[in-house]
Amino acid sequence: MLIAQLSDIHVGFEQGQGADELNRQRLRAVVARLRESPNAPDLLVLSGDLTDHGDATSFAHLVEDLGQWPIPVLPMVGNHDSREELLRAFPDCPSEGGFIHYAMESEGLRIIALDTFEPGRHGGAFCEARAGWLSAQLAAHPDTPTLIFMHHPPIVSGIDWMDPAPDEAWIARFAEAIAGHDQVRAIHCGHLHRTTNASFRGVSLGIAPSVAPPVALDLRPISPDAPDGRALITSEPPGYALHRWDGTNLVTHYEHIGDWHALASYQPELRGMVRDMIAERS
Repeated sequence: MLIAQLSDIHVGFEQGQGADELNRQRLRAVVARLRESPNAPDLLVLSGDLTDHGDATSFAHLVEDLGQWPIPVLPMVGNHDSREELLRAFPDCPSEGGFIHYAMESEGLRIIALDTFEPGRHGGAFCEARAGWLSAQLAAHPDTPTLIFMHHPPIVSGIDWMDPAPDEAWIARFAEAIAGHDQVRAIHCGHLHRTTNASFRGVSLGIAPSVAPPVALDLRPISPDAPDGRALITSEPPGYALHRWDGTNLVTHYEHIGDWHALASYQPELRGMVRDMIAERS
């Protein structure tokens, strides 16, 4: 099973640009790549910040540019979104208790989508109600391998202006909710706008690249009172994550979308190399 994860699309950043908006162009490039890829996904996860202002028009443009998919689409809310408008745009998306969180199972893998949104707050949130819901979900399926998706990473990446404080209460609640649940194989997030790998309480954690322009990789501390001219956002190409589940193992790949082309293809003259490499596995 292949799960494609698109994150941080930010449709509507350039309001009034219509279909020419840069973020919409970047989204369409990623969608085109997924549609033509030999790695056709079985699920499509949209892990938050789908729009920039959470408005109905931006969600309508998002749905238009995504187009129709013959596979389940799992939307999630980010800090730039609106729960109400997301549910209008995706009427089949589950919600419970005022939160857009839900679980599904496919090919022996349980997938949990969390809601880390708090209106008016840039950083994450995970209240007692959401923590209780997650704890109950994990307790009910202790033997089923589980993959958690959440918008906000519960880690400090070193990109100072994007990071939470390490001792934020919501992070502690999330840690407590997953503690002792060894079926959690991985956690995958968005929000940071950079491909990142880490671990959280012994669980593998990945952050998907953004569809919108990414955050610059600068690990120096930053002062809110001393602008130093550093780059904050770059023009690097859009990307997505592809999670491969074979029934036992979960592996994540990342691809960025550009106009490069193949420098080598599987022609008869490369058959020997391929044979030798595969033969080494036996």
